[in-house]
Amino acid sequence: MIICKSETELGFMREAGRIVAETHRLMAESIEPGITTGELDQLADKYIRSQGAVPSFKGYNGFPYSICASVNEELVHGFPGKRKLNEGDIITLDIGAEYRGFHGDSAWTYPVGEISEEAKKLLEITEGSLYAGLELVKPDVRLFTISHAIQQFIEAAGFSVVREYVGHGIGASLHEEPQIPNYGLPDRGPRLKPGMVLAIEPMVNMGKRYVKTLEDNWTVVTVDGSLCAHFEHTVAVTPDGMEIFTKLNA
Repeated sequence: MIICKSETELGFMREAGRIVAETHRLMAESIEPGITTGELDQLADKYIRSQGAVPSFKGYNGFPYSICASVNEELVHGFPGKRKLNEGDIITLDIGAEYRGFHGDSAWTYPVGEISEEAKKLLEITEGSLYAGLELVKPDVRLFTISHAIQQFIEAAGFSVVREYVGHGIGASLHEEPQIPNYGLPDRGPRLKPGMVLAIEPMVNMGKRYVKTLEDNWTVVTVDGSLCAHFEHTVAVTPDGMEIFTKLNA
């Protein structure tokens, strides 16, 4: 069942999204060669709590940290720790915050110092595919039309769409219906309605699409060791389009 949120609930989610967006801004300002992923986790945890929220991920299905920090060939669910970032790395930070019982969720892949032209293109295309999907979010659009637009954008650039992990509905639970693949046929799936809130999150590999989970049972990496990227926004369907909750206001 897809849950449409009330105006009060949307207000709580809007605030959760603001906290997530501002945490991302803090992360962007803090990322530099030499910082550890654990230090980023501590900074994010402290900021989220300072805003009257709690990290959505800490303790979720046993996940032990406040953010996911995935470097280079790591796609999602990477453990923060003692790893120092190096010039030329890319790092995906997935951040969630729960405010008044409702969640916001956003992921972004960041360059560490100067990165290769190939890595720059990967980040550009993955972010672009997110917005290619978001442009279609409005009432009565079928969900997989968005999935199809994301897939077409990515594959036209020569990159691969990860199939095993998908976007999702979000609200009082971090993961709700519907599941939102980043591939599919247009004009399929449920029709969007005002009050639905979606976490749309393309995940893209520079090489082949295949991924595997490491022995920690969390960290997902590309099978071929290629770089990968992940961009995500939480958005609400409005009567005349959509509103991005996890985007910083100017």
